[in-house]
Amino acid sequence: MLHQTLTDIFDPTSVLGAVTYGVIFVMLALFAGRGVRALAHHSESHLSDLTALRFVTQLLRLLIYLLAFIIYTRMVPALHELGTTLLTGVSVMGVVIGIAAQSTLSNLVAGFSLVMYRPFHVGDEVQLTTPKGLTTGTVTNLSLGYTMLQDKDGEKIIVPNSVMSTNVVILTQARSAKTATGSRIIQAVDRDRTGKGSSSAKAG
Repeated sequence: MLHQTLTDIFDPTSVLGAVTYGVIFVMLALFAGRGVRALAHHSESHLSDLTALRFVTQLLRLLIYLLAFIIYTRMVPALHELGTTLLTGVSVMGVVIGIAAQSTLSNLVAGFSLVMYRPFHVGDEVQLTTPKGLTTGTVTNLSLGYTMLQDKDGEKIIVPNSVMSTNVVILTQARSAKTATGSRIIQAVDRDRTGKGSSSAKAG
């Protein structure tokens, strides 16, 4: 009886084995995710710009969880069909997911755009229009879907990346020049309203 139980634990074809491997892969994924986060936290002290680092860290953790799930489905025979579907039907799933989550995907793509072109960095003070009106806040984080700001009153402002990349954002103080005065427009693109991008300008 004990021998059979031990055999089932490491047999992916059995229910007990599938659960065991599931727990193992969850633990490995969590451990790897924490490792990536710890490495990123250690690297922050050696980098002057944390914008791309924080964005890539979140993306890597997401990919780790996805990869662990795919490998798990390939190891458990009962889930082979699901794993094959995930591997061979990526394009179809992409279309379906894209239709169902256009807003989420647009924020993700916009996040890549913000990381690539770097119109602003973590620590910069920017000014943009919010439901409260014209608001000034300091960029604290750039995640996969949202840009986090904090205003002078300590309130957190969560802005979708698609908004940050397609609307006018004014850089009032760069992180490398906090004592500088004046402001300059670093990105003026409002496709939703004008149907075309606006040119960037500076204001003293």
